[in-house]
Amino acid sequence: MSQDWQLAELLENLHADVQHKLSTVRKSFKHTVVKGDGAENVWVDLFNQYLPERYRASRAFVVDSNNKFSEQIDVVIYDRQYSPFIFHYAEQLIIPVESVYAVFEVKQTINKEYIEAARQKVASVRCLYVTSLPIPHAGGTYPAKPPLAIIGGLLALENELQQLKTLESHLEQEKNGAGFLNIGCAADSCFFFHDKTSHKMVITPHSKATTAFLFELLAQLQNCGTVPMIDIHAYGKWLS
Repeated sequence: MSQDWQLAELLENLHADVQHKLSTVRKSFKHTVVKGDGAENVWVDLFNQYLPERYRASRAFVVDSNNKFSEQIDVVIYDRQYSPFIFHYAEQLIIPVESVYAVFEVKQTINKEYIEAARQKVASVRCLYVTSLPIPHAGGTYPAKPPLAIIGGLLALENELQQLKTLESHLEQEKNGAGFLNIGCAADSCFFFHDKTSHKMVITPHSKATTAFLFELLAQLQNCGTVPMIDIHAYGKWLS
């Protein structure tokens, strides 16, 4: 029995759905905080619907075993397969840094100011201390994994910096710093990512920017592999 579905149509509808939801949030919600929360929820829902079950996306703080906390992060993509604990406190989610794959700042638009804000949020996570233990298995023990290179990015409905060279110059700043942005998306026009082969920022105008961005994010998450084995006792010391 033949199907009337077309893959191109499915991908187009995914992009159109996200862009419509972001546009509706922007037009319908007048209060800045409510508008921001609404946009964050659109991206969180997208990730939780389309990323594999091993991943979860939420608004959260990130903590390390030295009792240092990140700023509040609009979207954290974290592990739920191997993470032994996630804290829920006073309606806030607190995630150990060892469990984090990616962090994103969410804004209505991309401009120089918001790129800097995203860098600050990303850096507040990447600067945390990551524990890692050897991983036991049936044949012995795998050595402790090095910390993941946490993905950091910026998500928005639109791009104010229509000159792509201008956007590229802002994104290329702090290239080796803790706040460097690996990836991002302006749903109405383009997505960007740092290409590890050419060591350059690739900015791609795209009529289905959200879907193209999601595919690139999935590829980067695949390259991350699995989170390191967390040192539970390093956190447990705070019980005393």
